[in-house]
Amino acid sequence: MLVWRGVMDFQGKKANFLGDSITEGVGTSQASKIYLNRVQAALGLASARNYSIGGTRIAPQHSGQPERGPSFLERYAEMAPDADLVVVFGGTNDYGHGDAPVGRFADRTPSTFYGACHLLMQGLIQRYPKATIVFLTPLHRLSENQPSPGNGLPLSAYVAIIKEVAGYYALPVLDLYTVSGIQPNVPVIQTQYCPDGLHPNDAGHARIASRLMGFLQTL
Repeated sequence: MLVWRGVMDFQGKKANFLGDSITEGVGTSQASKIYLNRVQAALGLASARNYSIGGTRIAPQHSGQPERGPSFLERYAEMAPDADLVVVFGGTNDYGHGDAPVGRFADRTPSTFYGACHLLMQGLIQRYPKATIVFLTPLHRLSENQPSPGNGLPLSAYVAIIKEVAGYYALPVLDLYTVSGIQPNVPVIQTQYCPDGLHPNDAGHARIASRLMGFLQTL
């Protein structure tokens, strides 16, 4: 079991995690192996509340096609208001099967990915003005360079938008796309950390937990 001895003290703090199937725990063998529960145990968090729904996106669907669940933007306000730490991990489904246009940085509308990112970050800052708010970029995934069905863009474009918008609000971003060590397009890495090419297994979640704890100690 990890025992964390860092600089920033999270002992007894409350955390909210907003995500999709990865944070929900798809690919893990049991709940204790999910990265957020590993983080809770290692940091001594009083709670690590999981508000994740598999298949969901940051932005709502644009075309009216059936949703796989309410988007991040549509459900962040349902999270408990007393969090000291808020972690948001999404975007891979916006690339994978979202149809909202990317839009442009100036957008402040839920109908584009740029706009949804702006509104989500603004909303979290308003709801949790004293909390540490952290965004995690999508991980690498198989076929990540194929054009997205909604915008014809690779996954890296969505990663870049999350980082760009978070930078505007001075919100810290853990760039898992760059530093996770999980790249399923490398066969040995896929076997070890991400067997289905999208969802990390227990070992993959242990790696995400380690990266997140290390990142939190830099804030």
